[in-house]
Amino acid sequence: MVNSWLQAFVLHRRAYRETSYLVDVFTAQQGKVTVVAKGVRNSKSERKSLLQPFQPVNVQLTGKSELKNLTHIDADGPQIPLRGTELFCGMYLNELLNRVLPVGLACESLFAFYRQTLDELRDSDDIEVILRRFEFELLQEMGVMAELSFEGESGLPVEPQRYYHFSAEFGVLPSTESRRPDRIPGSALLDLSAGHWNPASKRAAKSINRAALQPLLGNKPLKSRDLFLAGRR
Repeated sequence: MVNSWLQAFVLHRRAYRETSYLVDVFTAQQGKVTVVAKGVRNSKSERKSLLQPFQPVNVQLTGKSELKNLTHIDADGPQIPLRGTELFCGMYLNELLNRVLPVGLACESLFAFYRQTLDELRDSDDIEVILRRFEFELLQEMGVMAELSFEGESGLPVEPQRYYHFSAEFGVLPSTESRRPDRIPGSALLDLSAGHWNPASKRAAKSINRAALQPLLGNKPLKSRDLFLAGRR
């Protein structure tokens, strides 16, 4: 029986044995999957040229274990051209997905949002908002994104004139320490909840997402962030 085609993007690849690659792919139908691409590492085949980030592909896989074999791969459109800051941001999205997504969790809506986000990175002037939206979408998919317009413990509505901070465990909490660096105005939380982006809500989104992603990422630093900072020196 011929295996079904899966829509996919390459997240990361590395050398495997003498002639092959281990490739982490993000698929619409099966989520994140690690596959062996046999015999392509030292070749000039089309298969090797398609095993690149930001290249939409269709793949067929075989195997009963978590590690699959790549049997067929075809382009599903042109590679999305990202340059400069856009490229670093795309690398960040890929590393985020690779680090956070569990193997085999199907998430078609997140896959569609990822593809849309890559297109937006290429065309938008406000990359910061694009990244924060994607982080929110990923956290929502993982089931760890708290409601931002209500306090996490008491359930009371957030008040625009008060200050809060965000806890990955409890959500939005009142902030009584005036010197906390992660204090967030209630008005910014309400703007975020309503989808209104301004300087205050952007700062709030960055603080919230950093706290919410920390338990999922652990203490290992993101390589894409280090590369971006090194490139700006």
